[in-house]
Amino acid sequence: MTMTSTVKFAQSRPRGRKIARLTTDLWLVVAVIVVTLGIASQRPQLLDAVNIATVLKSFSIMVVMVLGLTWVIASGKIDVSFMQVAALSNMICAYALAQGWSWGGAIVVALLAGALVGLINGWLVASMRLPALIVTISTAGICASIAAALGKGTVIRIADPGPLEPLLQPALGGAVPMIVVPVLLIAAVAWFVQERLSFGRYIYALGQNEAAVRAVGVPVVKLTVVLFVLSGVSSALAGILLASSLSSGQPMIGGPFLINGLTVVLLGGMMVRVGKPNILGTLTATLFIGVLFSGATLLGLPDFQRQIIQGGLLLTGLIVATIAASHHGARTAGQ
Repeated sequence: MTMTSTVKFAQSRPRGRKIARLTTDLWLVVAVIVVTLGIASQRPQLLDAVNIATVLKSFSIMVVMVLGLTWVIASGKIDVSFMQVAALSNMICAYALAQGWSWGGAIVVALLAGALVGLINGWLVASMRLPALIVTISTAGICASIAAALGKGTVIRIADPGPLEPLLQPALGGAVPMIVVPVLLIAAVAWFVQERLSFGRYIYALGQNEAAVRAVGVPVVKLTVVLFVLSGVSSALAGILLASSLSSGQPMIGGPFLINGLTVVLLGGMMVRVGKPNILGTLTATLFIGVLFSGATLLGLPDFQRQIIQGGLLLTGLIVATIAASHHGARTAGQ
């Protein structure tokens, strides 16, 4: 081998590693493309404008709901109250409108309710040092009960879907709801905060070694409370969007979002930063799940088969996150 060929080979290795790393990081994007093309080859209506609009509307609402949850899980905590916070804000919004409130007032109260639940969760977890899972299961039950009480166990109809309704309708090319634009902008800001600012680095560090984060002077209690408040607010905003989309408040609406939300966050954690939930991963996983289940419906798969698929994806994401955490712990112990 000549000197020139040796140099070229040495230069090609880093380039090859970069390509391999990029492929590994963005595998979920490839999965979205493959699944879309595969299903569309069997059911072309997957790419119909109406179906695309439906998928993107659901995608947007789900992304809003789990943005805060992504940060909570990235910090090493868990919040399983998010879906019932959405149900509570959904019912508060509908109840307030039924009492003659304006949409503006109803939205403010619903968002404050979400922030309050997040504040309670964060305070109990960070200050009282109670297990996050037990705390958020408890607050989820309380939120669900209040939501049911507001409507006396029934749906509250909304006569006027309000100013948010146009955002949820197909606009761009008849297939893309306008809500996609602000949601992607919010997600872009969240990505920048998590990946480029100290706040985001603290989130990741908190999930890896809380004691080390405390040692460098980061206010862990305040940071944890802020993360839970953001989770509550983002969930509440999703509940408001659901109220406008469905023209109703539905007390039982939160249940199906539990598995969906955890799946997209943990599955997204297998992309870019393996084992660490991140915004780009959550976005891609949400789109992947949306396309996959829309295709499953078009293919006529029964509910139990879809639930098996979803459970498998959730379990896979959990296993990868656990393995990544154990590897990090082993590296830390060896240093």
